Amino acid sequence: MQVTMTVNGEEVTREIEGRLLLVHFLRDHLQLTGTHWGCDTSNCGTCVVWLDGEPVKSCTVLAAMAGGHEVRTVEGLEQHGELDPIQRGFMECHGLQCGFCTPGMMMTARALLDRNPDPSDEEIREAISGQICRCTGYATIVRSIRWAAAEQAGTRTTAEEPERTVAPADAPGPSVAPSVASTSGSAS
Repeated sequence: MQVTMTVNGEEVTREIEGRLLLVHFLRDHLQLTGTHWGCDTSNCGTCVVWLDGEPVKSCTVLAAMAGGHEVRTVEGLEQHGELDPIQRGFMECHGLQCGFCTPGMMMTARALLDRNPDPSDEEIREAISGQICRCTGYATIVRSIRWAAAEQAGTRTTAEEPERTVAPADAPGPSVAPSVASTSGSAS
């Protein structure tokens, strides 16, 4: 069957099997490999993309169902050569470790900030609760999203420095700050 959809602002048409999942369509047919494929059960959230402006887990959507709709992937966050504040926030505040969950986290975070430009930590944690990160303990992810909110609101001052999660190489003691080392592994 043939499917046509708009992906990151560009109309695409491909011949596909009716059972093809959107995550595989994006990765294998369009070579948009920023969308990751994790658990295949919709539990981990690494595959989150937007379908008509709403975050969806692309491992649960058939590519054929996206026909005639607009899909946005993590590759579509960058606009005109400028990284999105979410992308910059994850870089500035070390919101990623291995990076596997990062694309889905960024897409969910961008949707949150579009709806609520000044979320509380609790609202951020609720928004990302459908996603799993096995590396960061979520503290740096929450901090990254707060940084992005302040950046896009213009309330982040240049004097503000993100909280260090890794001590300088010449600092005595452990290389990971105690507040990060003792953070639990759940989003709630």
